[in-house]
Amino acid sequence: LQKELLKYKQEVRNLQGIKDALQQRLIQQDASVLQLKQELLRANMDKEELHNQNVDLQRKVEERNRLLAEYKKELGQKDRHLQQHQTKLDEMLRQLSEASYQQVDLERELEHKEALLAHCMKREAEE
Repeated sequence: LQKELLKYKQEVRNLQGIKDALQQRLIQQDASVLQLKQELLRANMDKEELHNQNVDLQRKVEERNRLLAEYKKELGQKDRHLQQHQTKLDEMLRQLSEASYQQVDLERELEHKEALLAHCMKREAEE
């Protein structure tokens, strides 16, 4: 009986050692699981923050695109106005040039008539 008792005590010690080792391993695994959960939580928080930043950047890009479209529209309108003013300016310059030519012609005609008048006056004075 004593031999058997010693044998069972030895077996109990072995089983207790195995149990302690398994408990230690379970504690390590629990710590690893806890660490992984913390890392997963951090990764999810980082992912959420990146998502929020992405949404914010997307909103800013859309706002800038909207402003760019407005600026392009305004620029197109200003280009059309500029083109209209350029056309008007060209027409006015053409009219001014024509008026200048007419003025030169009228001045020549006036000089000619003044010369004729002077000639007539001279002839009348001679007569």
